[in-house]
Amino acid sequence: MTRWLRRSAKGNPEGRMSVLDHLRELRKRLIVVMIIVALGAVVGWLVYNPLLTILKQPYCNVPYEHRLGALNQSAEQCKLLFRAPLDGFTIRLKVSVVAGAILTSPLWLYQLWAFVTPGLRRNERRWTVAFVAASTALFAAGMGLAYFTLYKGLDVLITQAGSGTQAGLDVTYYISFVILMLTVFGASFELPLLIVMLNAARVLPYSLLKRGQRIGIFLIFLFAGVATPSTDPFTMTAMAVPMCLLFELAVLWCFLHDRRRARREAAAEAEQLPDDVASTVDPLPERLSGPGRRQGSEWSELP
Repeated sequence: MTRWLRRSAKGNPEGRMSVLDHLRELRKRLIVVMIIVALGAVVGWLVYNPLLTILKQPYCNVPYEHRLGALNQSAEQCKLLFRAPLDGFTIRLKVSVVAGAILTSPLWLYQLWAFVTPGLRRNERRWTVAFVAASTALFAAGMGLAYFTLYKGLDVLITQAGSGTQAGLDVTYYISFVILMLTVFGASFELPLLIVMLNAARVLPYSLLKRGQRIGIFLIFLFAGVATPSTDPFTMTAMAVPMCLLFELAVLWCFLHDRRRARREAAAEAEQLPDDVASTVDPLPERLSGPGRRQGSEWSELP
């Protein structure tokens, strides 16, 4: 795989390809991503039990009187239910695949970056490490915020049903809900990185961001209200406010980057004048130093 990537980069350093070549390149990248995620899913299958304990902890944080007590569970016990025979296998497979995708995210994110970089300049391709590190950190931060929101918010959501009710959550629906929350929060935190990538590729300049800044903030709140599975104001605000802060930081970065790029391009244009443009030359010659220099209108005698 590494030899193929190096050979492709060496044979086509500028990354110029036709539409069909782009589609073939995308297909190869997707195949590599699927293999990487499949290998990560094997690791997720092996560590499924610790992962399940972490995922069900927000439900276990709910007071015991609001959890299903018909199974004669003690206050320390916390178990989820499943009804269909295939639910156990299905939920383990789903958790394993999602865990594999998260564990191997630096690898397949590099594949995504490698597909985009042929459209960038050579000095901009050096951002690979920064892109992979930033995307992984942002996704992890989004998942951490989602887990904290679930840990604090699930108790509020379940107890709203009243003191005479108990929550007997099905493991399939509950784990799907938790995974969806973690994925949506993690993916939403990639918004500033997407803006930075588009700006680096000269697709989204700062001037366009400045004009649509208010609309962008409105769309963030609209996206948070639609994307959050729980649809409660607390979860929507917990997603929208950090996204707005990250969006503003991305806009600031684009402003600084575009200004630095404009200065660099202006300096390059000044050094490389066209043939039909006259160079700036000093019309007055410099005075000669040493013997034979001109003083006023007379030439001094040589010694």
